[in-house]
Amino acid sequence: MQLRELYEEFRSVVSGKTLDALLPPLVFALVSTSVGLAPAVLSSLGLAAVFGGIRLLRRQVWYYALGGLAGAGAASLLALLTRSAANYFVPGLITSAGVLLLAVISLVMGRPLIAWVSHLTRGWPLAWFWRDDVRPAYGDVTVVWAGFFLVRLIVQLVMYLRGDVTALAWANIVLGWPVTVALLVFTYVYGIRRLRQLGGPGVDEYTAGKNPPWRGQIRGF
Repeated sequence: MQLRELYEEFRSVVSGKTLDALLPPLVFALVSTSVGLAPAVLSSLGLAAVFGGIRLLRRQVWYYALGGLAGAGAASLLALLTRSAANYFVPGLITSAGVLLLAVISLVMGRPLIAWVSHLTRGWPLAWFWRDDVRPAYGDVTVVWAGFFLVRLIVQLVMYLRGDVTALAWANIVLGWPVTVALLVFTYVYGIRRLRQLGGPGVDEYTAGKNPPWRGQIRGF
C-alpha cells in the first residue's frame, strides 16, 4: 500500500503542471542568450499558450491550463519592462521566499505549514493535526521543507545577482520537480514512521472517536 501511494504522489506531481512550469523558462533562457529578449519572450509565451490550449482541449482543470500561461506572462512582462532577462525569474525568487517565510511563521506559531497543506488537500479534520501526538511529525517535515526552500532561494539569488539566465533556468529545473518528488517520498515515509512513534490515533480512529490503544496512522500523511 505504501509503494502504491508513493506512486500516486509521484504521478500527481509529474502529471500536474510539470511541463508547463519547466519548459517555458528553459526555452526563454536558451533563446535570450542566443537571439535576444524579445524573441525569448515570444517563444516562452507561445510555448505556454500551446500547453494551455492542449489542456483546455483535453478538458483538464482550467487553472492548470491557464496557470502556466499566466506565470509565463507575468515573468515575461517583468523582463520586458526592466529590459533584463534575469528578471524573468524574479517571480520564482518571490515564491521561494514566500514559502520559506510561511514555513517559518507556521513553526513559530506551532501550526506547521505541511499540516495545513495536508488538511487542504486531504480534507482531514484540522483538530487532528494539532494533537500533541500528531503535530510534531508535521513540524519535523515542515523544517525539512523550509530548509529546502532556503537552499533554493540562496541558489536562485546567487545566479540572479550574477545575471546568469541559463544557470537560473537550470537551477529552477533541478530544484523543481526532481527534488520535490524526493521530498514527497521523504515526507510520506518519515511522516508515517514519526506518527507511529508518537503513538497517536490514525485520522480514521480520531474521526470515529475510538479510545486507545490506537492502531495509528496506516496510510496517508
